[in-house]
Amino acid sequence: MTRRVLLTGGAGFIGSHIAERYVEFGFDVTVIDDLSSGRIENMPKGVRFVRCDICSDEARSVAASGFDILNHHAAQMDVRVSVADPRRDARINLDGLLNLLEGARAGGVRRVVFASSGGVVYGESDRLPHPEEAPKLPVSPYGVSKLASEYYLTAYAQLYGLEVVNLRYANVYGPRQNPHGEAGVVAIFSSRVRNGEGLTVYGDGEQTRDYVYAGDVARANLLASTQPVPPLRFLDDVAVNIGTGQEISVNRLVATLLDATGKRAPVRHAPARAGELRRSAVDPARASRVWGWVPEVSLAEGLRRTYDWMSSQAAA
Repeated sequence: MTRRVLLTGGAGFIGSHIAERYVEFGFDVTVIDDLSSGRIENMPKGVRFVRCDICSDEARSVAASGFDILNHHAAQMDVRVSVADPRRDARINLDGLLNLLEGARAGGVRRVVFASSGGVVYGESDRLPHPEEAPKLPVSPYGVSKLASEYYLTAYAQLYGLEVVNLRYANVYGPRQNPHGEAGVVAIFSSRVRNGEGLTVYGDGEQTRDYVYAGDVARANLLASTQPVPPLRFLDDVAVNIGTGQEISVNRLVATLLDATGKRAPVRHAPARAGELRRSAVDPARASRVWGWVPEVSLAEGLRRTYDWMSSQAAA
């Protein structure tokens, strides 16, 4: 029987890759997106589209209209915005989630797949990569809203019998990532290299992140939607890290990007930015153990694909 999935944020960078994967495997897909950052052209053919705010009555009504799965990726995702306006961050990320959950439980949704963040819920630590059980200490309102969302979801699981999977992403990159606004460093660097511009590295460039390709993330979402969910005893029981487990410094990222594209660009260093995590990586061992999921796209290959996509968009 075809499974019906409601995917929020499905016109965005990560969401559109997930929508493609769902369609490929025969899911009946409805997308909610307000297009504040997503683009209609990102979505694959065959999905239904509803343009609305996740905090709206319309979104709650759509969620109540009979889906098997709610996959929630729509969010306020800029750490800087969350610091400058934490109430806005909470309105979108927490009120929006609760609005959808109220609709979902009324409509009989059986499972919720949630886009959390391993990069912000764990905080700073010298013991890397972080397993799911690592201490939680968010350093931004955005991180707090992601962690609070996980707690709301586990509460709904206990109250109403929902199945919940919280996917804690590393730094996701790939085609369709916007090189403006809240974009990640891969999109920014790729755009600047393509335009023949210099690259700015903040601090000494030895700060690290765990970069995971968007296509690999989409595969993880398909598994989270179809595989059994473990019993819920603690918050971390239903969390799954999605990353490579490898720390990549900004300096190494720059070198790999330039090698992968065959380009050259001047690099300048600027003062370090206050509040930035020094090191971050998540341990994907649980995803491998329970789902057989491992990242398939190497950093060099992913960077090349991202750069080639940006180049094709510019040519078009």
